[in-house]
Amino acid sequence: MYSRRDFVKTASLATGALALNLHKLSGRTLGNDYFGLNDFIETHPDAVFILSTTVDTKTNAAAIKEVGHQLGQTLFISKAAAGFPLTTRIAIKPNLTAWAWDKTPIESTMGIHTDANFVEGVIDSFKDIGVASSSVYIREANYTSNRQDGKLYYDMAVRAGINLKDFAAIDKLPASDVQWADVPNGVWYSRIPYLWPVNSPDSCLINISKFKSHSMGMTLCSKNLQGTNVRPYVAHCTSWGTTMSGVDTKNVTSNAFTTIKANYDGRVLAKLPRWDTPGTGASSGLGMETHSSRCLDNNAVLQPLINIIEGVYGREGPFVSGPSDNDGYGRDIMSNIVIFGKNARHVDIVGTYLAGHEPGNFGFFHMALERGLSKYLNPQTIPLYEWKLDGSAALSSLDKFTRTPIRTLYLRQAGEDQYHMVNEPYDYTGMTTVQTPKYNKPDVFSICQNYPNPFNPSTSIQYYLPKAGNVRLEIFDVRGELVDVLVDTYLQAGDHLSVWNSERRASGVYIYRMMYQNTPIAKSMILLK
Repeated sequence: MYSRRDFVKTASLATGALALNLHKLSGRTLGNDYFGLNDFIETHPDAVFILSTTVDTKTNAAAIKEVGHQLGQTLFISKAAAGFPLTTRIAIKPNLTAWAWDKTPIESTMGIHTDANFVEGVIDSFKDIGVASSSVYIREANYTSNRQDGKLYYDMAVRAGINLKDFAAIDKLPASDVQWADVPNGVWYSRIPYLWPVNSPDSCLINISKFKSHSMGMTLCSKNLQGTNVRPYVAHCTSWGTTMSGVDTKNVTSNAFTTIKANYDGRVLAKLPRWDTPGTGASSGLGMETHSSRCLDNNAVLQPLINIIEGVYGREGPFVSGPSDNDGYGRDIMSNIVIFGKNARHVDIVGTYLAGHEPGNFGFFHMALERGLSKYLNPQTIPLYEWKLDGSAALSSLDKFTRTPIRTLYLRQAGEDQYHMVNEPYDYTGMTTVQTPKYNKPDVFSICQNYPNPFNPSTSIQYYLPKAGNVRLEIFDVRGELVDVLVDTYLQAGDHLSVWNSERRASGVYIYRMMYQNTPIAKSMILLK
């Protein structure tokens, strides 16, 4: 039993230095000239995070916007230094598709795009930390009709006061609207043009894709980045052996077709699932090899600050058209998940799995692994965290999350419907470079100093468990009175993150104490209001 006397002793040791300097800190204004990504996500770049939502219907705009806003508030934080200046241009890449909106009700086509209300909520979270709306840009090479009055993204851009610009082909654009980048070891591209300010030195990229199917599989984060390329370089989905109309050949590697064909033949010989689908068109195995090569060239250049799959509702069917059993129209399904992380391929592997498919059956993920753009193929081995809207994260497993089957057009096999599942069992033995999460830490539990500290009104507390077990994380005032319990549950081994919101508490010194395997560890923190 941990007595009050033991607590007072621990508390006095934990608070000594901080309490002596409290008067020196009381007038301090926390710096907010910079912003950055949540430190826990930054220090776990290979991990994937899943937020479960509870939105009732896709037309509940207020609820969806609030999800985006609250999530953004936990992802993007104000920093005193060592971050992006508040004047940084923020390029947001949602999944947008041009469509004849006047011919189809908007509600029928909502799922084609990343939900505009979700994106608006994320934009509001940037405004909360001092980013001007004029510094936010939405860029997409395929959204020509979204600029029209009365359309989803146009209306949102007007409300939010951000920059939404229509883009023509590269020969119609001024040089200031194009940002060129060399492709290291490109298979298809040697250079790629981007829609400014995507990939410019003074910008940061936020990739917000949609949970939806496509002939390429699932159109998630990796493919969503395709729309940052200036037209016609955006046309990744063309046949093998056919030049991309309008693309200057000097920006394509000289032996591209030969290399792609040789790589394809090797994968067919290795019996990569479905890769032997005949033909050279976009929906053949060789077409997939071609598309994936271009997509991965693009992925090798771009480094988004964060990659997000908006899956508050998912889309079965990439455009207005969809499966025959839905009268040929696409179907939107309330999936109520948001998936995110630093590595787009890792996020997509988890997203593909949660859409009911087995990622090992998709050639793109094998190619990403070969090119060093992914460390995983098996979704079960990716470090996975359950995220909460208070910014806390607990190490979890895929089995905890509900899978939402979303049929795809991907490499249709004999006897399959046009829209089908790609869920055949796959043997991952020997296919991943990292089999289990690696923690370069001793075999003891530990708890970090809270951040920020001093703080107002909330602060994050990270801790590490060498083995699974029961954890209790408590907050005490300096008198030893319990004021809050943040965690009291069984947790898996690994890193975890909890957040304390102190809005109802007075300024002063507080103690946070973790109990694990009947052993306490405590640290102090300062709340300044």
